[in-house]
Amino acid sequence: MSGTWMTTRAWLLMAPLLAVMIAVIGWPLVDTVGLSFTDAKLVGTGGNFVGLDNYTKMLSSTNFQRTLVTTAWFAIISVAAEMVLGVLAALLLNQDFRGRTVLRALMILPWALPTVVNATLWRLIYNPEYGALNAALTQIGLLDSYRSWLGEPSSALTALIVADCWKNFPLVALIALAALQAVPRDIIAASLVDGAGPFSRFRFVILPYLAGPLMVALVLRTIEAFKVFDIIWVMTRGGPANSTRTLSILVYQEAFSFQRAGSGASLALIVTLIVTVLALAYAALVRRTAGSAA
Repeated sequence: MSGTWMTTRAWLLMAPLLAVMIAVIGWPLVDTVGLSFTDAKLVGTGGNFVGLDNYTKMLSSTNFQRTLVTTAWFAIISVAAEMVLGVLAALLLNQDFRGRTVLRALMILPWALPTVVNATLWRLIYNPEYGALNAALTQIGLLDSYRSWLGEPSSALTALIVADCWKNFPLVALIALAALQAVPRDIIAASLVDGAGPFSRFRFVILPYLAGPLMVALVLRTIEAFKVFDIIWVMTRGGPANSTRTLSILVYQEAFSFQRAGSGASLALIVTLIVTVLALAYAALVRRTAGSAA
């Protein structure tokens, strides 16, 4: 009886939160699913039932396929760079040197900045007329003239990846740095006595302690990078020539710019399904990593 009452009380305490979640998440999701099977416009009638036409058109669309490749490329390169830079920064900040506390505080600043501010800052850096990057590269002789980094399809996506890495690698560094604090000092000292070099010490002593936390960082950053919108929208709006258009931007354009609410809803659900599959796959990897560590 006691256990039943405790369970009932727990559900009663959670009831307000569940009601809010159903109202904020559940109902809009159900409404989006229903909308995706219609040809509804953003403004006007509710539209006619078209079945799976929106899904088949989207999945077979060249625009969707190119955008999916662009999104995957952006996510893979940016996350890989952030993981490497984050681990290197954590290893540096884990050393004992003067000014370490100040450097740790400064490293948090890029991550603490709002994404819109970060994107605006990098737009100024990449400016083709007075940008700091062009000025620096021309002064040291690497460029003969100023370039429009965000105006050329060949360089726009790379420029966005650099801006995204600068914004988000401190998160990986903080997670890795917290994990490094848990590495027993006596084990490191023993490896030094045994003559282990820096790479061997990192591979066999430090990395096992970093594997679990880094997997969590990998999950978070991959999901965020795959559904990225704000930094790209502020810097390029998906241009030039759609070379930086990601799936989230395609959803926005389809639903709001072209006012095709039905196909926009179907595309949003496709993106949600892809992100869900990624999350489940990474969750399995996290459990496997935790199990092997134990």
